[in-house]
Parts: sequence; C-alpha cells; structure tokens
Amino acid sequence: MTTTGEDHARALTGPWWWPRRRSAVLDGALALVSAVECAAEGVPFAREAGIPASVGIVFGLVAGSVLLVRRKWPVAVVLVSIAVTPAEMGFLMGVVGLYTLAAAEVPRRIIGALAGMSVLGTAVVTFVRVRQDMARGDLTLGDWFVPFAAVTTALGLTAPPVLLGLYVGARRRLMESLRERADSLERELQLLAERAEERAEWARNEERTRIAREMHDVVAHRVSLMVVHAAALQAVARKDPEKAVRNAALVGDMGRQALTELREMLGVLRAGEGAGRRAVGVPLAAVGEAAAAAAAEASRAVEEAGAVEGPCLSELEELIGQSAAAGMVVDLSVEGEVRSYAAEVEQTAYRVVQEALTNVHKHAAGAKTHVRLAHRVSEIAMQVENEPPPEPASASAAGLPSGGNGLVGMRERVVALGGVFVSGPTEAGGFRVSAVIPAA
Repeated sequence: MTTTGEDHARALTGPWWWPRRRSAVLDGALALVSAVECAAEGVPFAREAGIPASVGIVFGLVAGSVLLVRRKWPVAVVLVSIAVTPAEMGFLMGVVGLYTLAAAEVPRRIIGALAGMSVLGTAVVTFVRVRQDMARGDLTLGDWFVPFAAVTTALGLTAPPVLLGLYVGARRRLMESLRERADSLERELQLLAERAEERAEWARNEERTRIAREMHDVVAHRVSLMVVHAAALQAVARKDPEKAVRNAALVGDMGRQALTELREMLGVLRAGEGAGRRAVGVPLAAVGEAAAAAAAEASRAVEEAGAVEGPCLSELEELIGQSAAAGMVVDLSVEGEVRSYAAEVEQTAYRVVQEALTNVHKHAAGAKTHVRLAHRVSEIAMQVENEPPPEPASASAAGLPSGGNGLVGMRERVVALGGVFVSGPTEAGGFRVSAVIPAA
C-alpha cells in the first residue's frame, strides 16, 4: 500500500458512520446551527398556523437536528428539508443536504429528482410569499417580479450546492481511483522485484552449477592424466630415462594447460564480481529500478560467464592423443561429413568425450576404449565405450579419487541443449557413455 493509502486507512478513526472525529464535530456544529435556525423560524410559523410557539420551536429543533445524519442518510435530510419548505424554515439544512446528496455515492437520477423537487417546492413557496407581499402592498413592483423572484430564489438555493457537491464527489472518486491505482502499481512493482530477484538467484545458481562443471572438467581430466603420467614416471624413472623425460614433459604441458583454463575462468569470475560491486554502489530510487537492475545484472552475469572460449571438436584428436600418451589404448572413428556447429554444441560434445575418458582413467585403467563420433543431418552423436580392465585392481592403482559428479555434469550439459544422454555398464563388463545433441 502507498503512503497515501496508509494515511487514508489510519484516518478512518471516527465514531459511528463518521470517517474522522473532525467530521463528527463539523456535522454536530451544522446540526446545532440548523436546529437554532429552524427553532427561530418556528415561532412565526406557529403564529401563522395558530399553534403554541413552543410547539413551533420544538418542531424546528427536531427538524434542524436531522442534519446530524447527513452523511449516513443524505436522501432523508433532503426530503425533510423539502417537507419543511412551506414553513419557510430549514434553509441551511436544504443547502447542506443538497450538497451532501450530490457528493455522495447516490445514483444521478435520484439526485436529479430530489433537486427538481427542491427547486419546485422553493419556487412555489417563494411565488406564494412574494404574491402575498405584493397583495398587502409591501412590494410595489410589477407582476413580472413574482415569477422572476420565484425562479431566481429556487435556482439560487438549489443549483450552487448541487453543482459543488457533484464536483467534490467526482474529485473524491478520482482521488480514490488514483489511490487504488497507486496501490495496485506498487503491488505490481513489488511482484516484479520479487520475480526479478528470483530470476537473479536462478541465474546465480545456474552459473555456479556451470562453473562447477567447468572446474570439474578442467581439473579432473588434466589432473587425472598428470597423476597417471606421474605414476608411470615413477615406475620407469630408473629403467627408461628417456621415457621418464617424455612423461615429465607431458605432465608439465598438462599442468600448464590446466592453469591456463583455470585463469580464464577465474578472470570471468573476477570481472563479474567487480560488476556486482559497481551495481551495489549505485542507489536505487524505486522498486521498479531495483527490479530492472536485478534482471539486467542476472542477464549480464550469464553473458559474461559465457564469454570464455571453450574447446571445440577440432581438438578432439589432441585430447585422445593425450590419453594415448598416458597409456590408454584408444581409437577414434568418425562417421558422416565433418562440419562446424554452434560453440556450445561443440564444447558440450568435447566435454562429454573428455569426462568419459577421465572416468576410464579413474575406474578402468588400461582398458581399451572406443570413441565414436557421428555427424548426422540435424544432430551430432558421440559414444565412448571401454572394455573391461585387464586387471581388476588396476582401477585404483593410481589412487584417483572420484566424487561422482562427472556423469551428472555430462547429463546436465546435454539435456540443457535438448539432447539425450545415456550411460551404463555393458554386457561384456565395460562401460558405455552415449549422447545425442541437436545440431541447432
């Protein structure tokens, strides 16, 4: 709710039907003045009607006090004022009653009907009174003055309060409509801000997951090969110094490659962190700006995170060569016409093969592995299948730990692109990883 709406809600603290205490005080004062006026006008009315003056005074007090309920029953107030018009009393009650009626939530046809009755009643009473005065000789004007005075008095006592009441009522309804629109707009802005914050949180979670996958792919594969080469280096260091030198060079190359990829990813993270700090330093003036800033920050984080250039399928032979250099017997077969794909498709296909080879190093060291890549019309398919390891204990010979996140990461990558991922053991005792990714 807006500040205006809150103030309006707190202001409704008056007794009974009054919205505020000052409204009750105002109506009480008007009713008192009207009662005194009607009581004073009741004395000549009682004299002309031939009744005791006290009866006229009491009648005037009762009639004038009806103005106290003008906010609750404005129609009743106007009807009473019309009823006492022949007694020439209740002028204040008639003016205030017509104003209240026109400003209230009353159908226009009722307002018009009561206003017409008031005009007619006032015109008739004025016409009769002025004609009597002219007949007694109190007024010496022409006959034209009688209808002129009747019409002028009737319109003067009826039209101004009705027009003012219509204006005030329309203005009040406009303010209430604007207040409701403001409250509705603020609720919508709050909802937008909550949705934008949810989008930003979702983007941050997605980015953390993506970075975790990238870190796993980079670190797990490179370090696994480094551990395998280090174990081989330890085994042949004394027997074959030349092979030990080659293994040491391979370990150094893989370490440098791993550090390069890690630096690229950390560079993106630091850039995104700096942008986040800059955004926090800017004060937000409204809820709408906060929603827009959160949405923009989420989109910018995703775009910056995707700016790192990843591997592609042209580097697949080099990847397989590194595994072959680590002692794995691996062969690559390619079907279909080789062509280029979107960067995220090629990167996902590369990571699937990379993670599958890493799992072979971890769990089936020494097993022969087959890598198959098929370029189809609207998709690209890959399969990595290894045979059972030659020695059951060789799977843990290098002491490679496994966190169980590799297959989960591969599945998430493939499914995110609308592909299909299947993995599981083979009947021969090996393991097979298969994935199909749409080309577009």
